[in-house]
Order: sequence, then C-alpha cells, then structure tokens
Amino acid sequence: MNGFVVVIPARLASSRLPEKPLADIGGKPMVVRVAERAAQSAASRVIVATDDARIEAVCRQHGVEVLLTRADHPSGTDRLAEVAALLALPDDAIVVNVQGDEPLIDPALIDRLAALMAARAVPMATVAHAIHDAAEMFNPNVVKVVLDRHGKALYFSRAPIPYARDAFAADKTQLPPGLPVYRHIGMYAYRASLLHTYGSLAPAPLEQFEALEQLRMLWHGYDIVVECVAEAPPAGVDTPEDLARVRAYFAANLSG
Repeated sequence: MNGFVVVIPARLASSRLPEKPLADIGGKPMVVRVAERAAQSAASRVIVATDDARIEAVCRQHGVEVLLTRADHPSGTDRLAEVAALLALPDDAIVVNVQGDEPLIDPALIDRLAALMAARAVPMATVAHAIHDAAEMFNPNVVKVVLDRHGKALYFSRAPIPYARDAFAADKTQLPPGLPVYRHIGMYAYRASLLHTYGSLAPAPLEQFEALEQLRMLWHGYDIVVECVAEAPPAGVDTPEDLARVRAYFAANLSG
C-alpha cells in the first residue's frame, strides 16, 4: 500500500549500549540500517527524528531524511507528535513508528501494520504474537496484551494476563490449552489526528504504574487494534551481545 510515513525516533542516550544509534553495522550506523530496511516497505517517506546533531549528520551523509527535534521528549510518541506537527500532516495520515534499534525489522510487517490502519477506522495499531511458554508469560519484562473479539486491545500489562485461575493454582509451569496469551511488540501506527492531540492527553495512573505508555491511549478512550503475527520479529539491539548478533547476521547475509 502507499501513502503512509515511517518515522524512526533516535536518541543518542542509552544506558546499556552508549551511542547505540551510531553503532557500526557492516560499515553503516545502526540508525541508517534501520532506515534502509524501512525504505524497503511501501512507505512514501522514511524519516529519522532525533535530538542529536551527530545522528542528524550521519543520516544526511547517507541520504536518509532526518528532522532535528526537541531534546525534552519523554517518549518516542512525543517525538512523533512533534514530527507530525512539523510536517503539518493531515488528520487522516498514517504514521508508523519504527524503533531506531531494530536493524532487522521486516519491511512486510511495516506494510501489514499500515494496511491494518488503512482498513480499520481506528486511531492506533500495534503488533503482538502468541506466547507458548509459561516462563515468558510470568516474566514482567514481557508485556502482555488481551484482545476483544474485534482484535482491539483491552489492556496491556507486565503481569500474566489473562490469568487462568484454576489451571495456575495447580501448575504455573505450563500454559493451559487454548489460553489466548499474546506478547506485545513495541511497534505502533498512528493517525496523525491522534498525534496532533497527544500532547493534551494527561499521563494515566495505569501508564505510570505499569511503565507502559500505550496505556495512556486506552485510559483516554482511544481504540488500539492489534495485528497478530505468527512469529516474533527479530529482536532489536539493547545490549552489546545483541549488537554482536546483528553484526554477525549482516556479515553473513547482507552486503552494501
């Protein structure tokens, strides 16, 4: 499909991997690799949004469109909202947020999320996949999402939801058959109309307790439709070990 914009928020600060967006992967900075993958989607534009002049410089050096944004944004969504304002995007425009630390992102998944937004009259969409491992369900670092019958998110949590009361009372090491457990993947698509109003939405208590910014949307009554995929996308880069894994992948599979 055509007509949507990909925005890649990129901050230089990272507690576990300093200057992560500039990390070299096969001769190019990681943020450039992410932009190149996103450009293989059907997006009409791919834009890096950053508050750092060094990231801006390497993007321009490699021909990647980049916008310099404010440095005081508390989240990637706030940075996207500034981009939507700077570009004066119309309310019905679709903006897909691709994280700046996912150089192996599947362009087809970007297209699927944008197509879902185009097909559904919703302000926001995201991605999830089924969980089959009880340990993953009970891991608070794994964000779970519960869906309604229309594929919209009812709630996101770090807690094990939905909780199979009787089954887990007997055994927490196995998931009972048929339990609909989904892991949330932090990739989002927005209508520009939501981004234009995002700054006026007060943070939600649930968002602050769970440390999950998407709960702000549910708290304020916005629908979030969820695209369920069969398998988890390749993991992003959070640690030096992740970076080594991605560098090895590029060395073995890709060139240029």
